[in-house]
Amino acid sequence: MALDASDVEKIAHLARLGIDADDVPGYTRNLSDILAFVEQLNAVDTRDIKPLAHPLEATQRLRPDTVTETNDRENFQQVAPQTENGLYLVPKVIE
Repeated sequence: MALDASDVEKIAHLARLGIDADDVPGYTRNLSDILAFVEQLNAVDTRDIKPLAHPLEATQRLRPDTVTETNDRENFQQVAPQTENGLYLVPKVIE
């Protein structure tokens, strides 16, 4: 799909972009090249290709789901201004 200068100006207007008249031929050429490449990609038959989450079929190494830190809630709450039943009390900010 080839674009002309009026197409590029209309796209720029719809996108609320200000472009110089001197730059329109360059944008026309670049956008036409992009659209031609998309058409080339769309021509490839991909019906039998399964989608991939990662191009290398890599998997994430997982660590065991175990507790690695001790519970220091009481130590942390000793320095808090106000606590009650293991919870931090904070001033009301929304009425």
